[in-house]
Amino acid sequence: MEKSNSLSTLFKSPFLHATFYLTAAGFLCRLLGFFYRIFLSNTIGAEGMGIYELIFPIYGLCHAISVSPIQTAISKFTAEESRGNGCINTRRTLHAGLFLSFSLSCFLAFLVWSGSDFIARHFLFESRCRSLLKIMAVSLPLSSIHSCISGYYYGIKKAGIPSLSQLTEQIVRVSSVYLLITVAQTNQLPITPIFAVYGLLLGEAASVLFSTLSICLTKNTDSKRATAIWPMQLKNILFLAIPLSLNRLMLTFFQSIESVSIPTSLRLYGMNRTTALETYGVFTGMSMHFILFPAAITNSLAVMLLPAVSEAQSQKNNNRISHMASTSLRFCLTIGILFTGIFLVYGEDMGTVVFHNSLAGSYITTLSWLCPFLYVSTTIGSILNGLGKTKTTFFHNMLSLCLRILFILVLVPRMGMYGYLLGILVSQLLLMMLHLYSCQKQILLTFSVFSDIIKPIFCTAAALLITKFLSIRILQVYFSFSPLIELGIHGVSVIFLFFAILYLEHVRK
Repeated sequence: MEKSNSLSTLFKSPFLHATFYLTAAGFLCRLLGFFYRIFLSNTIGAEGMGIYELIFPIYGLCHAISVSPIQTAISKFTAEESRGNGCINTRRTLHAGLFLSFSLSCFLAFLVWSGSDFIARHFLFESRCRSLLKIMAVSLPLSSIHSCISGYYYGIKKAGIPSLSQLTEQIVRVSSVYLLITVAQTNQLPITPIFAVYGLLLGEAASVLFSTLSICLTKNTDSKRATAIWPMQLKNILFLAIPLSLNRLMLTFFQSIESVSIPTSLRLYGMNRTTALETYGVFTGMSMHFILFPAAITNSLAVMLLPAVSEAQSQKNNNRISHMASTSLRFCLTIGILFTGIFLVYGEDMGTVVFHNSLAGSYITTLSWLCPFLYVSTTIGSILNGLGKTKTTFFHNMLSLCLRILFILVLVPRMGMYGYLLGILVSQLLLMMLHLYSCQKQILLTFSVFSDIIKPIFCTAAALLITKFLSIRILQVYFSFSPLIELGIHGVSVIFLFFAILYLEHVRK
């Protein structure tokens, strides 16, 4: 009876529901984005993908100043204010944060628009990015609106609206780019990366419209006892957002240096300008999207963990924090080991079948070892932020970034792109170990080498062997599928068999 009650409580948990909604939306968005990337790579080419990816360091810098830290502050404060049955100042927190974020993003949009030529020439070293930067600048204020509203819903553990908003944005972005490129091809106009940036803008506009309508139709949860006034709310948000903003600004600045340095170092390796951009486009626009595809689950978990940990900490419930952190660690390791095996075995096929690019497949195979480190560090970093250890996570991320930049400057001119891939693996391993060490000092993490590492490795190997055997004996003999469908069947089969073997092992034990 007690077990039944605990399961009933678990399935009714707002945290579990919110994570499920975010994960479902994340998977759908990544699935759409997956086919979107295939379409883009086939229309604008690898060089166009490289040019398109170059503008995102600037977008990230602006986002780090005006959007991300304020969204986090809104999420944290609404989570603290809405605990129990009293939602005293949640809506006023949203209004104050929205005013602050929108004002800052409009100012930054003006700076990027007016300085687009200078930024393109002297920072990105690519004059063709100028028009792309102008369109991207217009999307910044729109991004601030829907991000703040999403932060509000994360805080009150109602992730349905942010999930649908995210899905709406992706659907509009993909469909609008497809429509624009189709019209251009019909009229024999040149296909350039600017179509992708128009899609970014239209997607943000659709997301803002959906989020704004949702918040207007949602009942105001502020109680009549609301005590906060705007100056006090702005002060609270700024008190948390400024250090977060400085941390993320520094991190994003170094990430921008990292992104811009890769094509430059590849030229020192001996590549010409076009080949360097193509290689950069293959890595960022193709290979990394495969590696990050399973992160739809872990990212959703990380987003919801921050307000949940903040709420548990305000209630001084250390046991709950320890349970959430330990469960998240084991889950991320399991997912990471599974997809390491999938990318290691099928990585080459993914590059050649999906993108018709053997280099993308080679990068996917090399980066397959990154999965456990990446997924664990993302989740544990969110837990540390929820515990208020933002300075610690900042320091760890800075060390990891500096190590990657060192690999770019030293090894890429000698080894090419594989020097950078090695740097990613080493730096992400370092980041995971630092996060785990700091988290262990704050809370108790329960962990078993056999259950959480050896057993998932065994289950992954068994699932891969069974899938390969069935494919050779049945699929390839009696059925005829296109290479893309066959690859998809293999991937789904491995995932299904992995969890089936894991479940049977659990039942047997």
